[in-house]
Amino acid sequence: MNEPLRITSRDNPLLQRLRRLSQDGAAYRRLGQVWLEGDHLCRALRARGGAAAQAVLSESAWQDPQLRELAAWAARVVVVPAPLFAGLSALESPAAIGFVLDLPPPALVQQDTATLVLDRLQDPGNVGSVLRSAAAFGVTQVLALKGTAALWSPKVLRAAMGAHFGLHLIEGLDEEALAVLRVPLVATSSHAGDELPQAALPWPCAWVLGHEGQGVAGTLLARCALRVRIPQPGGEESLNVAAAAAVCLYESARRRLAGVQ
Repeated sequence: MNEPLRITSRDNPLLQRLRRLSQDGAAYRRLGQVWLEGDHLCRALRARGGAAAQAVLSESAWQDPQLRELAAWAARVVVVPAPLFAGLSALESPAAIGFVLDLPPPALVQQDTATLVLDRLQDPGNVGSVLRSAAAFGVTQVLALKGTAALWSPKVLRAAMGAHFGLHLIEGLDEEALAVLRVPLVATSSHAGDELPQAALPWPCAWVLGHEGQGVAGTLLARCALRVRIPQPGGEESLNVAAAAAVCLYESARRRLAGVQ
């Protein structure tokens, strides 16, 4: 392995760019790159066959054989002093390694695949958790409508824990972009529709999850072939959207594996 590039100046252009990426959730859209902080995300990218333009490590991480081996997988390796690496982090306890990857190019909507539609979900933690459930339960495409939290922001990346790299992700869509889908849309609702255990769930379909407070927009509901609600015998008004997504996607996967609808 070649010797890494060593950077010691806080004003280095690479470090300035990484600080913007770590501190501004939408900076990746302007800069065309994504900052993955922590060895878990880095290993997830490698496991999925993704490509890292650069690995950035602290001096101490460079002395760790496992982290050095992980870093060697990137096209270029940069080592910085620990205080400079801490300045790249949005975490209370900064990780010791991160990858820089190029933002995937714009993609086309896949018309016939199992899909999740995010309608103005605001909370990055919710969005990341939903992506994780999608990847776990066999949904391969996520379409985020305008107003949804930035999919490649650091907070969403951390909450999704690597799910990004196994999903076909498209964001910033208008509702009209969903017209090309050839699978039925299924909306989740707190108060209306068939109860999930008795609902006839199509597969593949496009599950539609709505804004944490307002739910699915009325115009989007009108496009849906089915509405389902989760029984809540405990009497709560509604579930957190990430919890609701996990319940619905699990039920859909369970029936598929059992050969029933």
